[in-house]
Amino acid sequence: MELTPLSEIVDKVWGKKGTPERDAMEVQLKEELNTYYVGEAIKKERLRQNLTQEELGEKIGVKKSQISKIESGRQAITIPTMSRVFRALGINSATLDLGMGRKVALW
Repeated sequence: MELTPLSEIVDKVWGKKGTPERDAMEVQLKEELNTYYVGEAIKKERLRQNLTQEELGEKIGVKKSQISKIESGRQAITIPTMSRVFRALGINSATLDLGMGRKVALW
């Protein structure tokens, strides 16, 4: 049996590090992971408050299906929607860390 290192497979499928194809894949993967983590945070807080997806959707004016897509990471959330969701969950402020000590208030 011959085993192929995973790094070789990744290089073959997405290109070597530093190539435009690999860079694009890594950016897309990072965006998808961030979408997933935001959805998980929303779901965790919603469940902590004993709210259903339908109840949260009603609070912000969207259907249960949109809450489901956001929580599962299948749909990226816009900042205005994020603001409505977080406020409905009682999170009244948020900042975006721009690095080097710079932060921007989102709401």
